[in-house]
Parts: sequence; structure tokens; C-alpha cells
Amino acid sequence: MDNGISSFWGPVTSTVECCEKNYVYSSYIAEFFNTVSNIPGILLALIGLIVVLRQRFEKRFTILHLSNLALALGSVLYHATLQQVQQQSDETPMVWELLLYIYILYSPDWHYRSTMPTFLFLYGAAFAVVHQLVHLRISFRLHYGLLFLLGIPRMYKYYIYTNDLRAKRLAKLYLLTLILGCLCWLGDRLFCKEVSRWYFNPQGHALWHVLMGFNSYFGNMFLMFCRAQQLGWNPRIARLMRFLPYVKIEKPKTQ
Repeated sequence: MDNGISSFWGPVTSTVECCEKNYVYSSYIAEFFNTVSNIPGILLALIGLIVVLRQRFEKRFTILHLSNLALALGSVLYHATLQQVQQQSDETPMVWELLLYIYILYSPDWHYRSTMPTFLFLYGAAFAVVHQLVHLRISFRLHYGLLFLLGIPRMYKYYIYTNDLRAKRLAKLYLLTLILGCLCWLGDRLFCKEVSRWYFNPQGHALWHVLMGFNSYFGNMFLMFCRAQQLGWNPRIARLMRFLPYVKIEKPKTQ
């Protein structure tokens, strides 16, 4: 929401703005709450990365947590500047991240190991080029939603074949944060005019960022648990500072 205040970054060039007044707290940050709300996602991605590296999980999970980190940082750049170039740094990694989730979900049963990552890499590169040239809007959301739906059947299969109650709780937290996050996002998009007249703006898009940061973390940990089971690494769910769940594994001595 443009309020006419001059800014360090110049006029808004992004094609999408959220229901937050621009440059209220600083001339360097366009949407303050939508920018700082990415901090939990950054911290959770770093925690997940440490868990992966310390226990030597497969590289796919290192890349997954790095992609979460890149997405959160891209979102910071976008909401802080509201520039078209930075918008691409937010939206393109969203698609790349989903392609990575598709690989992690389906690759264990894929017989031709090199074809899937090669196809997904080329698909992601082609999308980045097209999105940069065409600046997709509605089609971007439809495309993103379709990619997300492709992973749901596999995620559900992992859930029903998992007997560990704590791991199942991770999946439920993943679903809960997803639903709440989507409601916040939709509320911010659909009821902006009404919310703008309120004395207090609940900052639905900022809440979406916070919830999706936890959503990615819970989803990652659940997938790490399932993959560790497939590899015979005897996974269990532990808690960091008695609060944040994470996967702890015990690899066979031969590994």
C-alpha cells in the first residue's frame, strides 16, 4: 500500500503489494512487518541446516534447508524494496523449493535416478527465465498451487505408513501451520480495504511468513524422519531446549 512517502529504493515497481502501508518506520524498508516476519524462517532454516550437517544427512536435505534460507532472504529483499527484480528473488525460489520437495518425496521409488533431478533442474531453470521475461501473476499462483498439490498424495502416504506418534505430530503441525498460514494470506488479500480502516492491522501477510517458516521446518523434519527410516538409521524425535522438535538418528556403525 503506497502512502506517498519518499524512499531510498525509489518508486514501487513490483506487481504485487500486500496490505501494509509502505515506509512507515524507515525509508529503507518498504513493508516493515512483512520484512522482519521472515526472521523466524531464517533462524529455523539455519537450525535445520545445523541438524543436517552435524548428523550427516543426505545432501538433498542440506540443499532443502538452504533453499528455505534463500527463500526467506529473497522475501526480505522483496518486501524491503518492493522492486520488480527483488520480487523475482522471492517468487522464483518458491517454485525451486517445491521442485526440490517433489524430488525428495518421489525419488526413493524412482528407478531412473538421474532423469528426475535433471528434468527438475531444467524445468526450474526454464521457469526462472520465463518468469523473468513475462512477469507471471495469476498463472504463477496457479502453477505454484499445482506443484504443491503434486506433493500431497505422497506426503499423505508417508504419514499413514509412519507409526511413530511424535513424527505424526510433526506432520499434523505441518498441516496446521499450512492451513492457518493460508487463511492469513487470503485474509490479507481479500479483505485489505476493510482491514485498512481498522485501528489495528493484524498483518496477515506477516503472519503468513511466520507460520510458513514453521511449516517448512516441520515438513522438513518429518521428511527427514521418513527418509532416515528408509535408510535404517533408527530415527527419533528429540527436542531442542525442550521446545523445538528435531530428528536425531543412530546410523549403523558400518556407515
